Amino acid sequence: METLKAFDREVNEFVDYMFGPRDARVRGWFLLDSYLPTFFLTGAYLLCIWLGNKFMKNRPPFSLRPHLIVYNLGITLLSFYMLIELILATWEGGYNLQCQNLHSAGEADIRVAKVLWWYYFSKVIEFMDTIFFVLRKKSSQITFLHVYHHATMFNIWWCVLNWIPCGQSFFGPTLNSFIHVLMYSYYGLSVIPSMRKYLWWKKYLTQAQLIQFLLTIVHTLSAAVKPCGFPFGCLMFQSSYMATLVILFINFYIKTYRKAPSRTAVKETPVTTEIKNGFHKDYFAAANGLQNNKKAQ
Repeated sequence: METLKAFDREVNEFVDYMFGPRDARVRGWFLLDSYLPTFFLTGAYLLCIWLGNKFMKNRPPFSLRPHLIVYNLGITLLSFYMLIELILATWEGGYNLQCQNLHSAGEADIRVAKVLWWYYFSKVIEFMDTIFFVLRKKSSQITFLHVYHHATMFNIWWCVLNWIPCGQSFFGPTLNSFIHVLMYSYYGLSVIPSMRKYLWWKKYLTQAQLIQFLLTIVHTLSAAVKPCGFPFGCLMFQSSYMATLVILFINFYIKTYRKAPSRTAVKETPVTTEIKNGFHKDYFAAANGLQNNKKAQ
């Protein structure tokens, strides 16, 4: 135990050395004071994928329909709460849409930080997206893009909450919460066979995802062009990270949306009503703002 405490102290001293003093307003908040819980949860996530695939190799897939309904409904409601609360908090604080610093809004900044903590925590909940893929033996859905995005977002938002828990940080989660309300409600409805005929809005979700990426990048760079006191290094890191997602997403898009299926593949593809982690096989799959379409439009 003493060895673990010493290791924890050394890790956090190193992190503080790299990034500077943390924001005192979030000290003592659950999971934030030490980096180790976030690190170990991420490691457990990756280990579950590896061990889970081995465990399921010679076993039949689980159905999990009731679990998926509850899960998707829960994420939808949480996303809706975060969306409304972020809008109200930033309105109360008179946030500047183009660029907002970290300290000028007083209590509204604390309110935003509390919502963003839930946004950070939601990223560990969303690890279940991948676990459902594993249990349903949908290994083709567990792409590098999918795992990279899930694992990195949880760690990045630990850093955001410790150093930049409000201000300019509000914009991406507001957009993403809105997208997740649409996305996870779509997933939840697609689990119910009688509702699938009403799910005509798949392509509009795809378009909304693309708009989200573009708006987030533009908003981040706008604060760099016309600064307001928000840390410049954080803006550059976010822009760089978003660039990696855009590159991976474009690669995915080309492979799935632009590549026409071969005649052989079309002939060999059976008609099915199989459910993939809460949505029909003919529908696209996505997690934390990233589509995973298995079928070209």
